[in-house]
Amino acid sequence: MIAPITLAAQRTLRREPDVYSRFRRFLGRSILLGLELLVAADIIRTVAVTPTLASVGVLAAIVLIRTFLSWSLELEITGRWPWQKAAAVDSARGTPE
Repeated sequence: MIAPITLAAQRTLRREPDVYSRFRRFLGRSILLGLELLVAADIIRTVAVTPTLASVGVLAAIVLIRTFLSWSLELEITGRWPWQKAAAVDSARGTPE
């Protein structure tokens, strides 16, 4: 994590444009990747261990919370919800949705 911070600081000192938003997008995407890996790890752990109704319920709650966090981060990074990307691409191509 030190390297991106150092790189952003150097770019700021050189007065490059848009340093903050690029660093913010990088940081947000890194957090999103971490959340996806944690969800995958929880699913694997639940399947690998003998699943009980309680463990499946906890997994469902964790997945819901992390999905909400991922969507919130995606909205913060790109300015639109994840399901709006496909519609924007389709309308740009001129194909009906």
